[in-house]
Parts: sequence; C-alpha cells; structure tokens
Amino acid sequence: MKFKIEALDPQSKARAGEITTDHGVIETPIFMPVGTMGTVKGVHQRELKEDINPDIILGNTYHLYLRPKTDVLEAAGGLHKFMNWDRPILTDSGGYQVYSLSGRRKIKEEGVKFKSHIDGSYHFFSPENVMEIQRKIGADIIMAFDECTPYPCDYNYAKRSMHMTHRWLNRCINHLEKTPYRYDYAQTFFPIVQGSTYTDLRKQSAEYIANAGAEGNAIGGLSVGEPAEEMYAMTDVVCSILPEDKPRYLMGVGTPINILENIALGVDMFDCVMPTRNARNGMLFTSEGHINIKNKKWEADFSPVDPAGITWVDTEYSKAYLRHLFISNEFLGKQIATIHNLGFYLWLVREARKHIIAGDFREWKDKMVKQMDNRL
Repeated sequence: MKFKIEALDPQSKARAGEITTDHGVIETPIFMPVGTMGTVKGVHQRELKEDINPDIILGNTYHLYLRPKTDVLEAAGGLHKFMNWDRPILTDSGGYQVYSLSGRRKIKEEGVKFKSHIDGSYHFFSPENVMEIQRKIGADIIMAFDECTPYPCDYNYAKRSMHMTHRWLNRCINHLEKTPYRYDYAQTFFPIVQGSTYTDLRKQSAEYIANAGAEGNAIGGLSVGEPAEEMYAMTDVVCSILPEDKPRYLMGVGTPINILENIALGVDMFDCVMPTRNARNGMLFTSEGHINIKNKKWEADFSPVDPAGITWVDTEYSKAYLRHLFISNEFLGKQIATIHNLGFYLWLVREARKHIIAGDFREWKDKMVKQMDNRL
C-alpha cells in the first residue's frame, strides 16, 4: 500500500490524499459503505459500483467467520471473488462485535471465548487466529484484534484493556510476519488506538501504535455513546501523535456532521452503518438537513429528496412517492432510500476533498454543519 498527501487545508488539519492498493486507488477523505456479511444491505453490487461508486467497502471478520465461514471464502478465492467485487475491501477484526456481545463472551489474555448469536455455539478468537481468518478472507486492509471498551468506562479498566490491546497487537504482528499472503495481492495491516475518553491513555496508546510502524493506523473505541465533544477531543489528541504520512481511520463514525468535524481534525477514512440502517427506517440525509420520509408532511410533496440533485434518486423519485413506498411497506422504498443515503455520504466526503484541495474547506464545512443539523 502507498499513501500520499495531495493537499492540506490552510485553516484546519484536513487533508486530501490517495491510498494505492492492489485492487485500486482510494481517494481520501473516504467513507466506506459497510458490507458486513459480503453485502451492503439492500444494494446490488452493480448499483454499488455504478450509482454509489465507493473506492472501498468494509466487511466484518466476526460475521464472515460465522457465515459463510472462512473455508468457503478461501475455496472461492477470497471475499473479492466470492461477492464479485474488484475494488478494495477493509475488514474489521471483530473486536467491536465481541464488545457488543457483553453477555455472551469472556475476555482473557489468551483471547476471547464467545457464544455465536446465530446458534449459541462457542468459539474462540485470539490475535493469531483472527489474523489467520483475515488472511483467508483476503481483504486489502486488515485490522488488529483489540478490545473495544464501553462508555462510560472505569479508568483502571480502560488502562488494563489498552495495555492488553497493545500486547495483542504484538501477537498480531508476530503472526503476520510468519504467514504469507493467501492470494496474489498484498494485505496491509492497521493497528488500533484505544484508551476510552481518557486523554493520558489516548496519548500512550497513540504513541505505542505510532511506534509499531504500520502502513496505516486506526482509532477505535469512539462512537460508543460518548458526547460528540469528547469524540472530537480524543480524535484531536490522537491525530496530533499518529504519523502524518500514514492514513488515519476513525472506526464506526458516524453522522455526516461527525464525519466533517473529524475530517477537520485530520482523519482520512470512515465507516458506519448509519446511512444504510437509517435508510431502512425512513431517515434520509440531505444537504439541507435530515428527513423522516414517513411523516405525513411529505404525502403530497413532489419535490426531490435533495434539491441539490446529489444522486439519481433525486431526479427520478419524489418525496411523496418514497413516502408512499414506506407507508405501503414496499421493499423498493428501503432500497431507494439506501442508495440515496450512501450516495449522499460519498458525495459529502468527495465535496470535502474538493474544498480541501481548493483551500476553503473550513468555510464550507462550517456552512454544511449548520445546514445538516436541520430537521426538515
């Protein structure tokens, strides 16, 4: 993997860059649609490529390990071939999913024993076998196995967890050094900064991760219920320490406003289920604010979802028609809404990139944040 910075915003820490992988180039800042189980929910791969057009998508190690199972993926030649996707893929290590299974898992130094949410069967994740699973899945960018702490989190627990995440990181690196790539392309490894919302722990973790010398770095353990101001404060601390010449990935973030504010702090990569999940529930993001399309006020509103015409949805369907589909419980409504929301997220980061290159990102960002905070 190669990364180069193409432009820096003069009034913030925002940067426009380019990541080159064996499956293609990723222009940053970038939002990665979440394809948890080898599919972005509600969207065909053809629509994903042609209508949303992301440079990279995300898959999840925990879910792919359970279904379809890694031996199936390996027999298919990796996730790219299995799902017919020829662009870059990033896989999360499953640490967040283990965190979310709080009543169904036991964390020890060796790793995590957990109970499948599907059939109740027991499984074990260690830094070593999670690296092996990600080798078999075959994503272009793979993540270290870590523990994601909850919010709020006791300081001493957060400290112990952070140090264990660092020890797990060493085990991940040692295993990767012993194992070759499974397929005919390279994989890039990202360690993860932890430390909850404690500034001193975040500094320690960022320094440890920076010293690991990986080709890119991630920030985990945020967007787990903490106030946005604390998220921004921790991101700012970490970005001031992580190497400037490596991409920075803020995991699981977030709302359009969160994304813009964190771009301003120096983050390059984002992912979140919000655009797809909210779309299925009738919440649409637009350049003028967010919409609950199921509200009666849109019943006879024949204007487009977004007057800016961000996606083809805005030229072909009205708010009234989309509301009708949701009220009638037609699956097409969820599909159209999903395409719109993902299209909006990709439009947002690409507009941010344009304004970083033009040198007026800060002014544009402040205007967009005010607009997108509106409830229409």
